[in-house]
Amino acid sequence: MFKGNTVMSGYLKDLNATKQAFKGGWFHSGDLAVKHPDDYIEVKDRLKDIIISGGENISTVEVETVLYGHPAILEAAVVARPDDHWGETPCAFVKLKNGHEASEQEIVMFCRDRLPHFMVPKSVVFDEIPKTATGKIQKFILREKAKAMGSLPSLSKAQ
Repeated sequence: MFKGNTVMSGYLKDLNATKQAFKGGWFHSGDLAVKHPDDYIEVKDRLKDIIISGGENISTVEVETVLYGHPAILEAAVVARPDDHWGETPCAFVKLKNGHEASEQEIVMFCRDRLPHFMVPKSVVFDEIPKTATGKIQKFILREKAKAMGSLPSLSKAQ
């Protein structure tokens, strides 16, 4: 939450979003952050991007950070994919570097070595990552694609 004379006054042509974001004079950004003992504030994720899988909250930013550590991955974005058993599971959309190859299984195993089991993407989609003209990843498009993929087959849930 923010308050001050440098905070925007509202969303262009979206009165409803403005009303939801401003409560009691405070701007609710939708960012989730933690304050460390040294007063450093670390933004963990956007509230709307958090994945809830089997009761566990998963930060897409944390999963994306691990994915960016893979030598073949140029770009990565993680969104929730519906899951009949867990509610949601992480779905990674990745773009590989030119001249590099990687399989879904390789990327999943890479993540398994670096993340708790519930945070590991259960599916990996190799595709261009949609972005705005300013380069911001359009996660709403990826969420739609993941939703259209439907729930994972029950065999994959044992992973």
